[in-house]
Amino acid sequence: MTIALSQSPSQHTVFLRFVSWDTFNQLLTELGNQRSQRLSYDQGILEIMTPLGIHENNNRFIESLILIIADELDLNLKKFGSLTLKSSQYKQGIEPDSCYYIAQEPRVRNRHNIDLAIDPPPDLVLEIDITNTSLNKLPIYANLGVPEVWRYDGRNLNVFVLDQENNQYQTVFQSQAFPFLDIQLIPRLMQQSLEIGETATLKQFRQWLKKNSQADRKS
Repeated sequence: MTIALSQSPSQHTVFLRFVSWDTFNQLLTELGNQRSQRLSYDQGILEIMTPLGIHENNNRFIESLILIIADELDLNLKKFGSLTLKSSQYKQGIEPDSCYYIAQEPRVRNRHNIDLAIDPPPDLVLEIDITNTSLNKLPIYANLGVPEVWRYDGRNLNVFVLDQENNQYQTVFQSQAFPFLDIQLIPRLMQQSLEIGETATLKQFRQWLKKNSQADRKS
């Protein structure tokens, strides 16, 4: 087994090679759900990431924006946080920073546990990737069938939508989950929150959204 360690202002990461699929599943069981570490596994490669303050702050703030959108637009949304998503077929597994059911929410509304063998994948996954982790997670999400991935690198928010024909993600400028939203508004709001505070920024965003969503309905 090969072990590599890395540390950044946003996370601690342990990177392991030659880890079996059975070992990965056993590790998930032994660690349980009440933990801060997030695991990603790709055919023998295991990444264990422990998020630090800046990572979690960015994650929670973007989630607050998403919840305001759902509230103002009357969208039923089910959030699953760092839900373990895995496929025994591809021997891949991953725990996103946050994930959400939106269009597929009715199918999982009464579910507390998700099994991708019978349940649909989340409609939207959020990844905070300030340090560009070693493991390329997009192919994992593609094999799991996740329609849309947001990746925030500390400055920019990139949106990837899955092309079902070639099973690869395309970089787009418009969210599939929230097509009306100017995606680059989110990094600007995050910067604004550092200047005037999160609560004030979220209030302004709600007011902006309320005004613009009403205008769209009238038009």
